[in-house]
Amino acid sequence: MRVKRRSRHRKVVKFYSTCFGFREPYKVLVDGTFVHHLLVHQLLPADDALRELLSAARAPPLFTPKCVQAELRRLGKSHSQAFDAAQLLATASAVDCILSLVGDKNPEHYFVATQDSNLRAKLREVPCVPVIYGLKNSLFIEQPSAQERKFAQLDEEKRIHMEKSEFKKLHQKERCLKFKRNRAKGPNPLSCKKKKPKPQPSADQNQGPKTDAEAKRKRVRKRKRSVKDSNQAETAS
Repeated sequence: MRVKRRSRHRKVVKFYSTCFGFREPYKVLVDGTFVHHLLVHQLLPADDALRELLSAARAPPLFTPKCVQAELRRLGKSHSQAFDAAQLLATASAVDCILSLVGDKNPEHYFVATQDSNLRAKLREVPCVPVIYGLKNSLFIEQPSAQERKFAQLDEEKRIHMEKSEFKKLHQKERCLKFKRNRAKGPNPLSCKKKKPKPQPSADQNQGPKTDAEAKRKRVRKRKRSVKDSNQAETAS
C-alpha cells in the first residue's frame, strides 16, 4: 500500500513539475491547522516528513505567514466565547492571506499544506496549486483537479499549435531561402600521388618497325688461332 501511495504522489509532483514548472527545492506554505496536525500526530521533524512525501532530494523550506502565526496564538484561548469569535475571524483572515500569496497562477510555485477543507476547496479553483493534507499519521497530496488538467492541456496546445500569421511568415521565409546543393568535390591534392612523366621514344623507335631480316642479326664467330698456325705463318713470312 505504501509503494502505491508513494508512486501516486510522485506522479502528482511530476505533473506539476512538467506542466507548471515546479523545481527543487520545493517551497511549502503551511497554515495553523496543518502545524497542529503535525504536532498532534508527532510527524516531526516536519521538513523531513514533507521531503519524503515529495520524494525530494533535500528538505523543502517551510513558510508560515504572519497571519497564520496570529491564528496560532488565538487558537490557544479558544475556551471562551469571545476568543471563539476571534478564532473564526483569524481563520478567515489566514485563508485570505494564503490566497493572496498564491494569487491567480501561483507564480512562486508554493505547495500549500492545510487541514482546512474550505481553504482546500478554494485552492482547487486556482490552477497550479498542489495541496498537501494529513490523515492521522500519514501525509497526502491531492490529485490535480479537472480544472488544472484542462488548464495544462490548453497551455500545451498553445505551445504546440502556431497561429496562422506565424505559419504564413515561416512559409514565406522558406520560399526566400535558397539552399545550395552539395556538389561532388575533387580529391585532396595532398593525398594524391604525382603523375610520373612518360619516357620519350628514342630515335630507333621513331623510325618504325624493322623487317624480320633486319631484326635478326647474324652472329659472327671469331676463330681462335692455335700456336702451330701462328708459327707456320711466321715461317712463311
